[in-house]
Amino acid sequence: MKFAALAQYTRDRSTIAKARPAHRQYLSGLLDQGKLVISGPFAADAGALLIYEADSREEVEAMVRGDPFATEGVFVSWEIRPWNVVFLNRNLLCRDSGK
Repeated sequence: MKFAALAQYTRDRSTIAKARPAHRQYLSGLLDQGKLVISGPFAADAGALLIYEADSREEVEAMVRGDPFATEGVFVSWEIRPWNVVFLNRNLLCRDSGK
């Protein structure tokens, strides 16, 4: 099942920059495990949208809490919601990601 996590970031850009390499390494591991579907920050580092694959909301909560952005104070709050994919345009999916 897919879950969307909407995370709000601290306004402290130095905290974000310091934690970002470990955060991206953590997310790469989740991607390799088939637990992360897609993720990325909102403009101006105001927060992020992360889509996870998990059996339960509790599993997603554990993944979010284990993220260096959570442990290092970048995530100041988050909301997790079950999410259903209805439409997907694969041609547009990675157009802006540089991949």
